[in-house]
Amino acid sequence: MRAFEALGSMLAPTVALANGTHKLVRNGLPQRAARSARKTAHATLQPRRSARDARTVLHEIDESLRRLVLRDAVNGSGVELSFEAPTKEWASRRNTPTINIYLYDIREDVERREVEYEDIRDAEGRVVERRPPPRRYTLSYLVTVWTQRPEDEHQVLASLLAAFLQFDRLPPDVLSEALAAQPYAIRTTVALPPPRDRTLVDLWSALGGELKPSLDLVVTVPFDAGRVLAAGPPVLRQPEIVAHDRTENGARETVGGREPVVSEAP
Repeated sequence: MRAFEALGSMLAPTVALANGTHKLVRNGLPQRAARSARKTAHATLQPRRSARDARTVLHEIDESLRRLVLRDAVNGSGVELSFEAPTKEWASRRNTPTINIYLYDIREDVERREVEYEDIRDAEGRVVERRPPPRRYTLSYLVTVWTQRPEDEHQVLASLLAAFLQFDRLPPDVLSEALAAQPYAIRTTVALPPPRDRTLVDLWSALGGELKPSLDLVVTVPFDAGRVLAAGPPVLRQPEIVAHDRTENGARETVGGREPVVSEAP
């Protein structure tokens, strides 16, 4: 039964930041530039204002699968749809034909993890925030059909398989508004061999039921935690190099920043 006896809690990745202040040089700077520098003086994590709440993603995927199945597989035939665990107790309460889509596994697709942060710029082209890329997670669903006759189960399973095989990603017209607006495709695979670390026998043993025909549906979803790393203060002038003459006249020359200026020591 191993991993199927219980789903452990998922720990969100954390980032430790050393907060610090930066001295701001305001002499000779435009007032607008000084205000921009003050806003970005601290490097802290802030919630992304335009991001949707990641806690609703699982519910939105369930609803998208419901729309797809009812539209393309069931098509008004009166078959019920359930997302509950298909335990022996649940099965004993069934008195109408039912499609069960049970989410039994959630894990990160580490092979597709991205590490490069996205630079967010203001109207003047300055980097004001940096956002980490979303993590992609695979949601594994056990799809089964519960009727009185095996022939009916096989027929509905065939309709489900045909519906899922139409797409390699969830179509936009079944997605919620928030899922459709995000730029990443929500990919699907169906009836592929399961990983070596889990088998259907273990899953059915954990559910306390008998093995029956099923489809293994995997949905890969981007999860955006909404974390934002504020950028440091913008560079408002070129680097400046000051060279001192150690001879008797003590001249000093400044290169960079402004036009080179040669000044005599007082």
